[in-house]
Amino acid sequence: MTAVNAKMSLRFQQTVFHAVLLGFVLVVSGVQRDAIAESAIPQVVTCPGEYRQHLQGVCADPEGNLFWSFTSELVKTDSQGKLLLQIPVASHHGDLCYHDGRIFVAVNLGKFNQPAGQAKSWVYEYDASTLKERNRFPVPEVVHGAGGMDFANGSFFVVGGLPRGIPENYLYEYTPDFQFQKRHVLKSGETLLGIQVAHFHGGVWWLGCYGKPPVLLKADAKFQMQGQWNFNGAVGLLGVNSEYMLVAVNRRTPNQKNEAKLVPARIQPDGSLSFVSEETSTPSESQR
Repeated sequence: MTAVNAKMSLRFQQTVFHAVLLGFVLVVSGVQRDAIAESAIPQVVTCPGEYRQHLQGVCADPEGNLFWSFTSELVKTDSQGKLLLQIPVASHHGDLCYHDGRIFVAVNLGKFNQPAGQAKSWVYEYDASTLKERNRFPVPEVVHGAGGMDFANGSFFVVGGLPRGIPENYLYEYTPDFQFQKRHVLKSGETLLGIQVAHFHGGVWWLGCYGKPPVLLKADAKFQMQGQWNFNGAVGLLGVNSEYMLVAVNRRTPNQKNEAKLVPARIQPDGSLSFVSEETSTPSESQR
């Protein structure tokens, strides 16, 4: 097996959490993902049901269970998409991540993409087994609205909205108990409404953004830009191995509900992503 991410945190070097998901071994929270069969293409996974608001992000636990954040509903399925749990949650629940038996979700109870002072940014913590809420952590440093997050190299990183006209993005670093550490500046240029999805995979950050067309940003562990492409990763990214990622796709139904699935995308030699089969849908700006 080929190690994808050599930059593991010391904590996870000691205990590595594996899960078989769609024929692959995953290590959760962006630490390490090894392929059982590098040439195999991951299967499509469909989340059951229809939801009032669109998908914001997806993550996986060590058993391969999937967690889907639909803005005002949190859903847990198995690796094949069988419904296990579903709970209503406060809007706006955004992108989410798994860490140490818990699910952490970036939440904004105020306004997005406005001058500082109008957002109410939080991280909500849930038990990964039961989806019972365990804690809430204020993250007021995310002044334009917390919208996404991941755990990497011993820290949580939160991303979020931005007013128009700002020519860069920000990642806010926190300790495991959510003590603020630093605001990292990403020289990405302006993206529509900031960053929606943050996922650390293969030693690099994959950052999904809205736009017409949507934009995928890629940065190293020190937040130096590695690339920028027109690609829709704005509602969920899940690393599989050095060849593939699973990318969330949200579709608006004829009855104005939302449904979602994970579809495979290939990591190209230039570092970009391309869908194995073209199934793309981008939430409109008004759905934010």
